[in-house]
Amino acid sequence: MTKPIDVLIPAIDKDLGTLPHVIDAVRKFVKHPIREIIIVAPRTQRMLNLCSQKGCRFVHEDTVLPITKRDIHYQGKTWNRSGWLYQQLLKMNGDTICTSKYYLVIDADTMFIRPHVFKIGNKTVYYCRNWSQGEYFNTYKKLMGKSRSARLSFVTHYMLFEKSKIKQLKQVIESKHKKSWYSAIMKSMNTSKQFAFSEFETYGNFLYSIKPDKMILKPAMNKSLNMRGPHMSPSKISSLSKLYRSISFHKRKGYVKSIKKLVK
Repeated sequence: MTKPIDVLIPAIDKDLGTLPHVIDAVRKFVKHPIREIIIVAPRTQRMLNLCSQKGCRFVHEDTVLPITKRDIHYQGKTWNRSGWLYQQLLKMNGDTICTSKYYLVIDADTMFIRPHVFKIGNKTVYYCRNWSQGEYFNTYKKLMGKSRSARLSFVTHYMLFEKSKIKQLKQVIESKHKKSWYSAIMKSMNTSKQFAFSEFETYGNFLYSIKPDKMILKPAMNKSLNMRGPHMSPSKISSLSKLYRSISFHKRKGYVKSIKKLVK
């Protein structure tokens, strides 16, 4: 694909340890022209400075949706996932702030360590894994009125969105639920569950239910590292790249708890 894409990265200040490396890796390993990299975040001087240093466009997260993080109440006695859900909704509304036909979303803690191609001819490449959280699909069924269509999981911390398709998905949700798409998502979730919604599973399965022949599914080969940032040598990254396409810095407990295998 020769037409440029946009890249959208939702972030907060605690991501500033990894974010510069994520941006550099996007520029190095995404094998498409990049029109601009957009950082969606709270307005802080540190975040503004990083965007200036890295040549990225800063967008205040409060301007992307009609709601803000303060309007989301998604927490249990020992956890609060309001910000996590808010970032997913921000990604789904990226079509309103990106100007290219396609925009690549990547989490602020995930770094490419190998070249990535997202379009081959008229098909889009999706990087997949073989396990997910069962609750994602319970929410999907309530939201869409049907079970998931793909056997693999689309949750791999990054995905290429097509603006017209994400807009179509949101219109389908609004038509079905007679309310805003983001309200319908929150209403469809079992908020007592810590992992109750996935934007990647929802968009991926929606597309797979329409035109699976336009999708190329590849193994993500993502390595989750229990550390806060990329404090590793180039030789270590080079070594990891022989086995993995990307690495994620997940310094959080319970991230891989209650995993349900989908396929062997």
